Amino acid sequence: CSGCGGAMKVIACIEDPIVIKQILDHLKHKAETSGTRALPESRAPPAELLLGLFD
Repeated sequence: CSGCGGAMKVIACIEDPIVIKQILDHLKHKAETSGTRALPESRAPPAELLLGLFD
């Protein structure tokens, strides 16, 4: 696994082109309809950090 470095193994092999297209179409539709949230507007750090009031 590229995320955790754990071992991976193949559990299925899909060879039917119709099934492959259905899966890819579903994933594309899911990606298009998923509500991606915009990141909040960036802001400056708290004044305490800028003024050195706390260590």
